[in-house]
Amino acid sequence: MVAGAPRVFISHLAGVAVFDPNGDQVGRLRDVVVMLRIGGRPPLVLGLVVEVVSRRRIFVPMTRVVGVESGQVITTGVVNLRRFEQRAAETLVLGELLDRRVRLTETDEEVTVLDVSMAQLPARRDWEIDKVFVRRGKGGALRRRGETLTVEWSQVTGFAAVEHGQGAANLLATFEQLRPADLANVLHHLSEKRRAEVAAALDDDRLADVLEELPEDDQVEILGKLAEERAADVLEAMDPDDAADLLSELPEADKERLLGLMEPGEAAPVRRLLSYEERTAGGLMTTEPIVLRPDATVAEALARVRNQDLSPALAAQVYVCRPPDETPTGKYLGVVHFQRLLRDPPFALVGSLVDTDLRPLPPDTPLPAVTSYLATYNMIAAPIVDESGSLLGAVTVDDVLDHLLPEDWRESAGHGGMSPVPDLEEARDAR
Repeated sequence: MVAGAPRVFISHLAGVAVFDPNGDQVGRLRDVVVMLRIGGRPPLVLGLVVEVVSRRRIFVPMTRVVGVESGQVITTGVVNLRRFEQRAAETLVLGELLDRRVRLTETDEEVTVLDVSMAQLPARRDWEIDKVFVRRGKGGALRRRGETLTVEWSQVTGFAAVEHGQGAANLLATFEQLRPADLANVLHHLSEKRRAEVAAALDDDRLADVLEELPEDDQVEILGKLAEERAADVLEAMDPDDAADLLSELPEADKERLLGLMEPGEAAPVRRLLSYEERTAGGLMTTEPIVLRPDATVAEALARVRNQDLSPALAAQVYVCRPPDETPTGKYLGVVHFQRLLRDPPFALVGSLVDTDLRPLPPDTPLPAVTSYLATYNMIAAPIVDESGSLLGAVTVDDVLDHLLPEDWRESAGHGGMSPVPDLEEARDAR
């Protein structure tokens, strides 16, 4: 930070862009790494955790930071692209310090940490944590409860102790604007204990969205730490195909117990999906595509497409079927693409617009054949129909990609335009 600049509260840095001196964005800041010190001395700021392309997280030493201003971080542009691995002596500010219960040394009063600030030492390149923003009163979901105040780091104690039941309200507030996939990436990089605390603080719908974006190991771990009744509620909030994928990773007894706790109407499509082989159209499909009767109008179809809870792939086309409208439906008649809906008048009936040239796929179609179908016809979703002609669901291109990419694709390497310097890690070792 330039001389005379105000201190920086670290929660304000969450997600800000990180640039090189030429103005090219190299990533986004996800956390700040500090080293707690004995004797009440303020923690030394070691560096930043920066997320680059493909969600890889790297370490940028503070010696490479030349400016923190106007909602952005400027670096030298020369960094080590080695994946960040937290060391035993290191602490993550956003991941581990927020929501911590500490005590004021003067009154021995217990307070909750809402934020901390860092400042650059005069005439030096070192940075320290200098202030702590706390709230008096008991912790909880009501973030405004109790008086707030800013104190010196030396005026609080308790950061070195292992925190039990830390809570996650302020960490979640820091990342409340993140998309589910980005919040999932935050959770993935937290400690197991902190991950469980954050999951417990999320509401069912938000946790369901995040679970769908996590690696399978993290999904199983988080679900296993929830009370069984809540785990069933979260599974109900997930898309049936994602819930089925998660349940398939559990022991048979656990799977059946959770299915038994789910509402019968929510469990039924999940059970159907679990009956298919994993790498087939039936195992990949979602059971909740847009289904319309042939006498529905274009206006009705567009109203369904506008549903913000639908993924773009599912909103790209509607499936016209005889009643019943829920899968498995009555006789499948064909598909109407979104572009066709835009070209025809609102009063037109979808039954007169169906594309019958594209054959549907049976549920036992293997994954390579599903992939070829989507590629051949330039489709982003394919109807899945059983022997009786009933629509069972639809396979979307995102579900196909999930099974074609390597298992660790969420953590695959990315470069983000930064210049790698293999020996820069020495700057971290020489702190």
